[in-house]
Amino acid sequence: MRLKLLDRPLCYSLRQFRHPPLPLDPPRPISQVFTSRKLAAVLFLGFSSGLPYNLTFDTLQAWMTGAGITLTTIGLFSLARLPYSLKFLWSPVVDRLTPPIFGRRRGWIALMQLAIALVLTVMATVDPQGQLQILAVLAVLLALLSATQDIAFDAYRTDILDAEELGAGAALGVLGYRFALVVTSALAFRLAEWRSWPEVYLWMAALMAGGVLITLWSPEPRNLQPPPSLAEAVRLPLVEFFGRSGMGRGLAILAFIVLYKLGDTLALTMTVPFLKTLFSEGTIGDIRGGVGFVATTLGVLAGGLLLGRIGINRSLWVFGALQAASNLGYFLLALAGKSPLLFAAVVTVENGCAGLGTAAFVAFLMSLCDARYSATQYALLSSLMAVGGIVLGSTTGLVAGATGWPLFFVLTATAAVPGLLLLPLFAPWKERTPATAIKSTF
Repeated sequence: MRLKLLDRPLCYSLRQFRHPPLPLDPPRPISQVFTSRKLAAVLFLGFSSGLPYNLTFDTLQAWMTGAGITLTTIGLFSLARLPYSLKFLWSPVVDRLTPPIFGRRRGWIALMQLAIALVLTVMATVDPQGQLQILAVLAVLLALLSATQDIAFDAYRTDILDAEELGAGAALGVLGYRFALVVTSALAFRLAEWRSWPEVYLWMAALMAGGVLITLWSPEPRNLQPPPSLAEAVRLPLVEFFGRSGMGRGLAILAFIVLYKLGDTLALTMTVPFLKTLFSEGTIGDIRGGVGFVATTLGVLAGGLLLGRIGINRSLWVFGALQAASNLGYFLLALAGKSPLLFAAVVTVENGCAGLGTAAFVAFLMSLCDARYSATQYALLSSLMAVGGIVLGSTTGLVAGATGWPLFFVLTATAAVPGLLLLPLFAPWKERTPATAIKSTF
């Protein structure tokens, strides 16, 4: 039996799916791009999107550990983060339904911010020892609301940005998200030393509630007609994507999404076990948390700036190659042994290149999404990358044990090569934007 997806593309022309062509205006200076109100909104909303993540993970684990909860129970609480991996399942609802206030994208973000603030407030009243089941329910609910906010934010960022803003938007969105992770980890831990974990969660609830003001200040993307039904909200994003890309090129794009950051993900999975054979936990934390954060931040910002100069396609080529080659730094460290200076240099290069690759990859995903279905399309595409890393990452311990650390890190560098070999099919070097991009005036 033929798939439904293949029955219909011939009935839809590319012209029906793409927005009417816009006049090509001269590119704006980079300084103007980075100082626009839209970019400021993306930065602050990125912070709001990242704020709840650690509150269901590291920070919650620290609270439970201090309360005397067993390690087995704390480990089971990691399942509360499952909604982040499954958010594509309800992303069509975000495309289909428009909240009654604040618009199609901002409405969802504001509602989730208020709901998250309420859940964090309730969590602050719960005693982990005596009300563990209630805490578990609240943790799952928090992750569900947070994942939904991520869906809405990714769609907002995709819809609001012009073609020349994709690089800056990708960089600032990631920067805001990462800064929120620092606030909910390093700053939250310090506050917990001075006060208590319930008070920390109340402070985070206040921060989240304050984010609603940013959402109200942010501009709303142009209003497009949502899918006519939930069933169409599930079907049309796939039909549109393959109708625009073609089946062969569309499958190549999906394979590329799985493979592009695979080498980086595989190396990251085993980095801490490798480093613990050479350095103390304090040294690892100081260098990875301090030097690594700064390097990643600078890499993401540099990626946004350079992407505006050379285009998405060349950024994928250049940053992808640098991202893969940077894993060889750990190969050198494995050969050299205990050298804190080399360790700091390796982390600087690897995290900086990872930041470059992330900026290019996020801009690439945004360029592929139709504003009518961006919540579903972005959630599906980004989930593919996560699934590839999770499935293949589970084998890294076995591979590292069989090969030894030096060869293992060489293999992680070569794991990125298949993805780079797919680039000529949809992102040729001579063009600035992918052949199937919606926003192709870049």
